[in-house]
Amino acid sequence: MDLRELTTRERQVLGIIIQAYVVTAAPVGSKYIGQNYNLGCSDATIRHVMVELESLGYITQPHTSAGRVPTDKGYRYYVDLIMTVQRLDEREKKQIEENVGQISIDRTGTSSDVLLSAVKVLGNISRQLSVVLSPTLSNALFEKLDMVLLSSTRMMVILSIQSLFVKTIVMELNMEVSRQTLNEVVDVLNQRLSGLTLAEIRRSITQRLSDCDCDRALKNLIVQSAGTLFDETPLFERLYISGTEYIVDQPEFKQPDKVRDLITMIEDKFSMAKLVDHQGTSHMDITISIGKENSERHAEDLTIVSMPYYVGNMVGKLGILGPKRMDYEYAVRVLNYMAENLSATLSGVN
Repeated sequence: MDLRELTTRERQVLGIIIQAYVVTAAPVGSKYIGQNYNLGCSDATIRHVMVELESLGYITQPHTSAGRVPTDKGYRYYVDLIMTVQRLDEREKKQIEENVGQISIDRTGTSSDVLLSAVKVLGNISRQLSVVLSPTLSNALFEKLDMVLLSSTRMMVILSIQSLFVKTIVMELNMEVSRQTLNEVVDVLNQRLSGLTLAEIRRSITQRLSDCDCDRALKNLIVQSAGTLFDETPLFERLYISGTEYIVDQPEFKQPDKVRDLITMIEDKFSMAKLVDHQGTSHMDITISIGKENSERHAEDLTIVSMPYYVGNMVGKLGILGPKRMDYEYAVRVLNYMAENLSATLSGVN
């Protein structure tokens, strides 16, 4: 593989080809570049540069077209060394703030409400398939717990975790429990565990409850179930998706087999979550995975741009999935602003 640095002219032409292809979805020729961009050189020079870029693997000529389209290598070079990211304009900011921020005005919404709103706004703004992963909870602070009897043999445990996050689990009982007994155990659990992280609770719950004089059978059930009660939410359950209608409308996915592969991938929530949660080539907080860099075979025609957002010590992910011909600069600046807004909303920052 040729490792030489591209010249200024080669970088200019590669950037123009990618930017034009993003807009037109059509191969880009030297004549188009010469007519629409003032590079101060002839069409023949532009053709020579394009031939050189093709020989280096940055662009390719599809079928018998005279124009060229970027390769995965070309997109990677562009993302790493050419593109610049501007700020969102005020109209775009306002649309995000109005839709996501509204839920948190009186703090009555749950985290699910906020995340569902966020992924819908991200889809509408980016016009791509958009995903949000709720934060990992191991470093989240436990606030309080409640228990509700559903029947003589079933109980619902409701955990309130910092910043609107709630976890609900139904447990089977092998004993009869009165409401008074339930209340006593709840009081002890809240007194001794409140303010700890879920990871700390999993490690130390046995010691922390060893000398309490509440109902032993129910206490033992809680201790034995701590790995489930205070564990992470399964990855696929943390996933919120929106914008399928935008990605299936892209020219790249018009063929029936492409649409079928795309829908199959979207319906596999675990694989979708892994695609966004993976660690790829990143620049600061942004991760951009292009084409065959993606781990999932059905994602080889896609680019995935993802970014974390932070709620206290918790970390979640935002992602935009689209054709490799996506507007990279726009995707990055949308995710940047969206992550800031979502972090502030979930953290209760006014």
